Order: sequence, then C-alpha cells, then structure tokens
Amino acid sequence: MGMMASKTQAAKPKVGFYGFTGCAGDLLAILHCENELLDIFNAVDVRSFLMASSEVHDDEELDISFLEGSITTDHQLESLADIRKRSKILVAIGSCACFGGPQAARLGYGDWKERFKKVYGAVKHTVAKPFESHPVDEYVKVDYHIPGCPIDRYQFFFALTRLAQGMSVELTTFPVCSECKWNENECLLLNAQLCLGPVTAGGCDSRCPSHNLPCIGCWGPAAEANVASEIDLLKERNFSSEEIVSKLRLFGGAAMVRRFADLLGIKAEEPARKPRPKKVREPIVAGKAKKRASTKKPKAKSRTKKR
Repeated sequence: MGMMASKTQAAKPKVGFYGFTGCAGDLLAILHCENELLDIFNAVDVRSFLMASSEVHDDEELDISFLEGSITTDHQLESLADIRKRSKILVAIGSCACFGGPQAARLGYGDWKERFKKVYGAVKHTVAKPFESHPVDEYVKVDYHIPGCPIDRYQFFFALTRLAQGMSVELTTFPVCSECKWNENECLLLNAQLCLGPVTAGGCDSRCPSHNLPCIGCWGPAAEANVASEIDLLKERNFSSEEIVSKLRLFGGAAMVRRFADLLGIKAEEPARKPRPKKVREPIVAGKAKKRASTKKPKAKSRTKKR
C-alpha cells in the first residue's frame, strides 16, 4: 500500500499510527478492517504505520497521531515526547495507552524491580533502560482516549471521521451495564459473579456478559458509573476488598483503584514515581540556524585610536 505524497493528498490530514508496550492488538484491529481499509487510506494521508508499510516519515508534522501501548523504556519516552511535539492532536487507543493495561496492574505497589528480576534475572539491559509501565497521559497531554482491549472498530471510524473533518470526538459515557440491559442479558451480578459492567465504560456492546462472562473492565471507568452502588452490591455478595481491587486493577491500573479506595475502605497507593522525559532536541532548520547566527553580538570595536 503506497503512501507516496501526491497533489491529491496535499489537502488531506496527515496521520501517524504508533505502538509502544502491548500486544499490538489495537493497530491489528485497524488493519483487520479489510472492507474499510482503503477508505481509511483514501480519507487521510497516512505518513507512518509500520504494520501497513515500511515507508515512514517520522520527521514530519502530523495533524493526528494514534498511539497504542504503555510507556516502559527511556527510548519509548523520548519517542513519545517527539510524537507529541510533532502532532496537533494525539489520540491514545486501547487500554494500555489509556490506563497502562495489565502490565501496569501493580503500579504504585513499589515492587516492580523485584518482579522484573524474577522474569529477566540479573541481565544488564543495554539497548534501552526499562521501568514500570505507565499510561501515556502520565507523560504528555492526550487529546482523546479510545479505550478497549482491543478498541472497537466503529468507535475508531467515528473518531477518525470526525477528527479528519476538524470536529471533536465524544464517545460513550454510559456503562456496559446499560448495553447489557439493551441486549436483555441476565444480570451476572445477581448470579453472584464479580462483574464490573456497572462501572466500566460502554461501547463494546456488552460483548463478555452477552457470552455469560463477567465484565473485566477493559474499557476503563465509565463517566456515569454508579460506583457506590456497585461496591455495595459486591460486598453484599461477600466479595472481599482484595478480590474487588484485583479485578479493578487488571485493566484499570492504579488510577481505577484510587477512584474506589474510599468506598472500599482501603488506602490508595501513592502515584508511582516515574522517569522524566528528556528534552526533545530542536530539529536543525536552515532558517533558524541563520537567525541564530545573525543574533550573535558583534565583537566590540577597540576604542584605542591608532596613532
């Protein structure tokens, strides 16, 4: 699929797709839209999408960047800062980019080094310096979040269409529980299953409860969630705070737990210390270089007169 710039592409918004730590399921979900993929590439000027083409233009200004995955190394942090700097609009797609994902489930516990050593041993990492995963918006400003594991293709189409036309994006604010009722599913909470449908953002069409599986919260917290009612119901069903927290953390990370901490009667962990992004170096532009040269103060002339 070619991405060569042409006169007809000049007016199209320039778009980049990027992936950091995660399973790459969100970018794959976009590529799997076989029936709509050509329309997507015709509607915008895709300048970077490694899964679709080896042709990349990572030194250009972008109108929109879609970014999946959490931030886990110093190299990713530098790349993130660079993408943010080059992008007018940055959209986090998927649970890992929006909330940290399963790899950030223990964020704030302070045991990352111990867990990391269990997996990798005492190996010295020289390619990149790893650290505990954090969601994207803990480092840079994110303009829009499209949650999901993976994202829903129709929410992505909706967002891309509106952003390409210069319009804002508003996704669902109601919880999965509403979609479950519309699909006439039997309530799993009433069957004593730990379902997070009442507090999780909708948009998945209650995919799991429709297959008799309790919601695991992979779309993150719902804006209109009745948190207190959910906690009371779970406690009535004799679920412990530990069980509830473990379920909330699976995809929602520490941020989800902080929202529930008071109601659960637990102390929320302090936000984890995270590395600071390095300052992104300004690209060298001929015009700027000239300007810098011209602003240099001339050497003061000697006032000593020659005799």
